[in-house]
Order: sequence, then C-alpha cells, then structure tokens
Amino acid sequence: MATAEQDYYEVLGVARDASDADIKRAFRRLARELHPDVSDAPDAEERFRQLAEAYEVLSNAETRRLYDRYGAAGLRRGGFMPSDVDFGSLTDIFAAFFGDGVFGRGGREASRSARGADVTAVVEISLGEAFSGTTLQVPVRVAATCDRCGGDGAEPGTTPEPCPTCGGSGRFQQVSQSVFGQFVRTGTCPRCDGSGRIVATPCERCDGVGRTVVDRELEVEVPAGIHDGQRIRLRGEGHAGPPGAGAGDAFVLVRVRADARLVRHGDDLVAGVEVTMTAAALGSHVEIATPAGVVEVEIPPGTQPGAVLVLRNHGMPSLSTGRRGDLEVQVGVRVPERLTEEQRQMLEQMADSLGEDAYRGDDGFFERLRNAFR
Repeated sequence: MATAEQDYYEVLGVARDASDADIKRAFRRLARELHPDVSDAPDAEERFRQLAEAYEVLSNAETRRLYDRYGAAGLRRGGFMPSDVDFGSLTDIFAAFFGDGVFGRGGREASRSARGADVTAVVEISLGEAFSGTTLQVPVRVAATCDRCGGDGAEPGTTPEPCPTCGGSGRFQQVSQSVFGQFVRTGTCPRCDGSGRIVATPCERCDGVGRTVVDRELEVEVPAGIHDGQRIRLRGEGHAGPPGAGAGDAFVLVRVRADARLVRHGDDLVAGVEVTMTAAALGSHVEIATPAGVVEVEIPPGTQPGAVLVLRNHGMPSLSTGRRGDLEVQVGVRVPERLTEEQRQMLEQMADSLGEDAYRGDDGFFERLRNAFR
C-alpha cells in the first residue's frame, strides 16, 4: 500500500474533484509511461504499484468516498486491501481497458491466443477453520465482457469494420530497396493497434474497449488441512480476455491466523501446559482445547520439566491423505515462590527422606544446554 504521505490524487496527477473520466484518462496515460515493460526507471515497478492502487481506490465510488473522508488509514480500518499486481500478465489487463496494442502486442493472432489476466485475493481464517475446512464468499474486482456490446466494443446495431490500412490482418509490411537487395519490414498496424478492426461507433457503456470493471463474489471452498500461505485456484474467474480468448484465473491466498494456545508444525500441533511440582511428582490430568474439542492428557507420576507427551492422531488433518498428525504437549513444572515456615520444614523433611535415589538422572541435560547456546 502507498505510504501515508502519498496522496492518491497526487499519484494520478488529478484534482480532488476529478471526474471518473479524468481519473481513467490519467491512469491510461501514466500506465503507458510507468509499466515495467516499457520504463527503464529503477523505481518503475514500485511507482506502477502505487498507480494501480490509486486507480483501484479512486475509480470505485465507495472506496473513494471512504478515502476522501478518512484517508488511507480509514481504508485499512474498513478492510480495504489492494489487489496484487501481476506484472507478468498486465498486457492482458491493459488490453481489457485500453485495447490490444497498448504495449505493442502484434496482430489478431496474439489477441486471440492470450487469455485474460489473473487476479489475486487474500483471505484470513482461524486454525479451527483450517482444521475443518470452510466456505467463503470472496469479493474481487475484475474486467468482464461488456454485456451491452458482447465484447466487440461496437454500439449495438453496428459492427466493427476491417481496418483499411492493414486489410484486417493487424500487421503492416513495408518494402524497401537497397544496394543489398530488397528488405521487408513488418510491424503492428498503427491505425488499429494490431486488432485488425476499426470501431466506428464505440459502445456507450465500455467506450469501445469491450470490457467493463465489475465487482463479484467468488464462492471458495477451503479444504480441511490447508496451510498458511497456500493458494486456491479458481479457473476462468479472473479478468476477461480479448475477443476469442478465455478468461484468466482467480487465486485466493489463504492466511491462517496464529492461535493463542496451539502452534502448528506441518500437520502436528504443539501445546504447552504448566503443572505444579506436586502434580508432576504424583501424576495428574490436564485438559487442552484443540480444534477438534477438549482433550484430556494424563501427566504420569515423576514427569520432568520440559517433558513432551505425544498424543497420536490428535493433530491437523493432512491436506493430501486426510490422516491427522499428532498433538505434542510440552510440560512445564511450577515451583512455589513463597513458603510458610511450616511448609519449608515439611519440604526439608521430605527432601531428607527422599534422598538422591528418588531422582533419576537426565543424561541429555547438558547436551540440550549446549545446543541452546550454539
């Protein structure tokens, strides 16, 4: 997201009362200058991200009102998260809004073969939802085929015409003679930008582009056992492609919130419990809340500080097999900090009666200590 000091209107170079058409024109002009495919500036990628974010906010009436009233901080509090920018396929995004020849793509063949750009959304779920799986409604903004003109960009009742300059091929040829012989130079037709057609009467809704920006909600099935940072792919739910091409895909990045009581390692869960020194010596039972419910754990008599108790098949389900991992319970032992004189005497008497034989040795203690300071 742009920094707090960066004003979206300044990024686009428009006044705060700019119309939607002014914002679109400014974005069109700056995008041609700043896109990393055409700019050699070292900060082109970052500036383009800011430009795309500014356009995303100001081209939407709701987010623009929120920004005008509360600024970028208000947007974040309202749940706004800028879309990821896929530089590898932005040619398709710009083709959706500004025509197929924005970045020098050549000909109708290239337009037909290139599908629409992908779109990315981010969702956040709890560990419990990752355990059981869930269904989410995920909002996205995509370029969709204009429902007024059907995507050809022409006002209903009219049709695009073959470009008279290139004869509908989208390419031009220029033949020249030199002392070395005949040379033929080919390139994108400058009149139709390589589309091979001319729209004499542009569609009023999409301004001849053939696509419009729409807000959609995607129903996303999150499978049980999904890990933090994994993506779910929804084919054909991304930006609409040029005429004759398919739509891109939607990718949903899943973030799993940290749990206050459990830590996940692969498909295993790790929990920590503290028991008193008497409970550790005599044995006890503790309850641990897991995504599957409360589990009762037996603390065997003589449990040592730092002991790890393993409960098989009480962890997270495997995303591939469905089998559950383990629950590892790390035990801490609490020692009383304040004793009455009577209690002190009782402990001293118990210590004398136990002797050293009551304690088992821990051969690995010093090895663990050395490893902790490496």
